[in-house]
Formats: sequence, C-alpha cells, structure tokens
Amino acid sequence: MVIKSDIHTHTIASGHATTATITDMAKAAKTKNLEILGISDHGPATAFGGKPSYFRSLAQAAKNRLGIRMLYGAEVNILDNKGSLDLPDDILKGLDFTIASLHRPVKKPGSLDENTTAYIEAMKNPYVNVIGHPDDTHYPVDYNALVQGAIKHHVALEINDSSLRPDGYRGDTKFNDMMILNLCKHYRHPVLLASDSHGTEHVGEVEEALKLVALAEFPEELIINTNNHLLLGLIAR
Repeated sequence: MVIKSDIHTHTIASGHATTATITDMAKAAKTKNLEILGISDHGPATAFGGKPSYFRSLAQAAKNRLGIRMLYGAEVNILDNKGSLDLPDDILKGLDFTIASLHRPVKKPGSLDENTTAYIEAMKNPYVNVIGHPDDTHYPVDYNALVQGAIKHHVALEINDSSLRPDGYRGDTKFNDMMILNLCKHYRHPVLLASDSHGTEHVGEVEEALKLVALAEFPEELIINTNNHLLLGLIAR
C-alpha cells in the first residue's frame, strides 16, 4: 500500500514539540516519497498555537516545495458542545482544509452524548473536512452516530497514528479505531490516516494505523492517503 499524502502535521507555528519549519517538513515529505503534504498547525486556543495572522498569511505560501504539492490548513479546537471553533470562518475559508479536534487543555471531556454532539456540531461547519483523533478514550462517543454524521456532512474521520504509538497519550485507542474502521467499511465511507507529526520525525509514517487497516480488512480504495482524488474531493470547496 503506497501512502501518497499526509495532511495532519505540525510546524514550529503550533508552539510546542518542534522547531521545524514548513520547508523542513517538505524535505521530510520528499524523503518519504509523499506527493501531497498538508500543514495543519494548532489554532490559537492551544497554548502558544498559531495566531490568526499566521493562518491568514498561508494564502501566500508556496503551493509546491521540492516537487511536493503543499496544502495549508489548520487543526482547530472544538471549544464547546455547540461545535464552536477557535478560528473564524473568514480565515477557514482561505485555507485548503480544516481538521477539527477535541483537546483536553481546551475543552474538558463531557458525557458520551455531549462529546458526540460537539463533534457533529463541528462537522456542520462548511469548512471542516476532517475530525481529528476521534479515538481519544478521554472523550467517549457514539461511533455509529459519529460515522452517520461524517457521511451526512461529507467529513472524514481520522485514524491517528500518534494515538496508536506506544508513547501515545490518548489511552488504548485500538478498540475505538477498529469501531471507526468497521463502521466506515460497512457504510463505504473513506477514512484518513494521519501521522500527527509534530516536526519532521514522523512525517508520512502511519504504520500503526496500517496494522489496524489490515486487521479490519479495510478496502484500500477507501483510504484517502492512497488516492489523491479522494483527498482533493474531500477538500474541494
């Protein structure tokens, strides 16, 4: 299985865990033979995360670096059960894609119904393309409702490799990821694999996610990272 894209990655602009620049990330993507690299730095509700001015400036960033097609987005924080995000729509409109995620430092986990509602309300934003790491065990959700919401709102659910690594901090996410994979397989809804690399170390690396993909016998044609037309269709506006 050839991984052609990785769009959940972070640079120094995310404010933690790396000093890598966008060019550094492109160089790493080149070594992994990626065709498309997405930069998705944390929104401003994350401590030391990207400021609105940073995300506005991405419209001027190079669309091609070292032969890699570049996509510029954001990993925004879901702020409440109404699905409010920490960047306004006028900024999101100018980005190539948006990943919406729940992070404990920003929003405390709620009940299963509350967490599910927060995700689905965020999906309703027309600029949200992906729900980031919905496998987080600290945020229990109704996965059938989540997948149904993703189908309705043309949003991809992410299988986050960082969650699955031995040093992952979202708990044992394998069961949750298998729930997502099996439901998406049943409904024929594509999934996005993501390195969630903070810096260059893990760019393009989704080995742990691929192990679960194999276990679930998930169809390759429904894996966004192996089909650029699926990715470009997902983010089309």
